[in-house]
Amino acid sequence: MSAARADVEQAAELDMDSMPGHYIRRLQQVAVRLFAEEVGSDLTPVQFAALVAIAQRQERGQIGLGQADLAAQIGYDRATIGGVIDRLEGKGWVSRTPSREDRRQNILAITPDGERAMALAAPSVQRVQSRFVSPLDPDEQQMFERMCRKLLGYHLG
Repeated sequence: MSAARADVEQAAELDMDSMPGHYIRRLQQVAVRLFAEEVGSDLTPVQFAALVAIAQRQERGQIGLGQADLAAQIGYDRATIGGVIDRLEGKGWVSRTPSREDRRQNILAITPDGERAMALAAPSVQRVQSRFVSPLDPDEQQMFERMCRKLLGYHLG
C-alpha cells in the first residue's frame, strides 16, 4: 500500500464526533441561521458587530475607528473588511473619511441611519443569543461562555 493511500485510509477513520472544530463549525452555521431568522437578510452578524464596534468608539467620545482596528476588534480578516464596510457605506449606515494622520487609513463613523438600523436590530440580536443557548440551563450558559472566552484567549493571545 502506498503512503498516500495509507494517509487517505487514516483520514477516513477520523471520528467527526470527537472533533471540537467540527462542532464549532456547525454551531457557527446554527448561529448564522438564527441571526437570519430573527434579524432578516439586510444585516449580517459581521455588519452588526461592525456597527456596534464603531458606535461604541463614538460613544466613548473617540473619533471614529480605523478599518484595520475594526477588523481586529471584531475578529475579521483585514483583507476582506473593506467589503463589509463597502456594504455598510452603500446602505448609508457608515461613513468613511481619510485619516488626517495616515492617508492610507480610513476612519469610520456610524451615521444616524446606521444608529437607527443598529437600534432596531438590537432586540432581535438579543433574541438570537437567547435562542442559541436556550437548551442550556443558566449555569451551563455561563460555563459555555467561560470556555469560549478561555479558548479564544488562548488561541488569540
